[in-house]
Amino acid sequence: METFWHNHKMSIVAIVVLVVAALSTMIVVPETKQAVIVRTGEPITVVNKFKPNQPYGQTGAGIWYRIPMVDTVQYIDKRVLTVDMDTQQVLSTDQLRLNVDAYARYRVIDPVKLVETVGTTENFEAQLAPILSSVVRQELGRRSFASLLTAERGTTMLNIRNKLDTQAREYGAQVIDVRIKRADLPDGTPLQSAFARMKTARQQEAATIRAQGQKNAQIIRADADAEAAKIYADAYNKDPGFYDFYRAMQSYDLTFAKQSGDGSGSSQIIMSNDNEYLRQFRGR
Repeated sequence: METFWHNHKMSIVAIVVLVVAALSTMIVVPETKQAVIVRTGEPITVVNKFKPNQPYGQTGAGIWYRIPMVDTVQYIDKRVLTVDMDTQQVLSTDQLRLNVDAYARYRVIDPVKLVETVGTTENFEAQLAPILSSVVRQELGRRSFASLLTAERGTTMLNIRNKLDTQAREYGAQVIDVRIKRADLPDGTPLQSAFARMKTARQQEAATIRAQGQKNAQIIRADADAEAAKIYADAYNKDPGFYDFYRAMQSYDLTFAKQSGDGSGSSQIIMSNDNEYLRQFRGR
């Protein structure tokens, strides 16, 4: 063995050097990464670049090559990533201070631009987080607290996403979604004051609705009375005799049949037979 090593030492060393050199030219790019190969400070190619709707496993990931000591490889995450916003205090249009916590989901779609502008995804998130905070404050500052509890909240989120996406495109990223995790009133006196104002506003709204309901009821009742009077007048004009008879029968029923409290009609009324009130009993 010693004789073999002594006779072939240079050959073995050369083979080892060649193997190491060959291995140093190869890189392994996983499915979850995009590899930007940089040569003398300029990106020359992208391995496993993100492409929409591309099937998993057919994206170009795997073994790739580079020139040792000349090319450097910058790995950029290919997955959907999340950047969180620090809790911010926002003043709404109804003068309520809200503690807002939000996050954004993004994906790097142009790794070359990202490497050229900020270098890494960590640096990009450091740039994106304050932009997210600023956009959230601007958008929520134009809305009331009550609007965040209605369907209008979806419109607000869409506006924030569009504005943030415009900024992220300058770094080679796409903002997929923005969500508010919470938007709460501060604890303590401000919270109690806000609840008191909300209660007063609801009471005023209820009073307004009741007043409008009473107004509508009076209008409906007046219209019904006018319609009834018109119907009575039309009936009188068609057949005054029948109308007089009908009204007299109603009066007799009310007077004679319902005199007692229990409706039995046990009371007695004495009238002269020539009394005008009893004209319908006398016939024509």
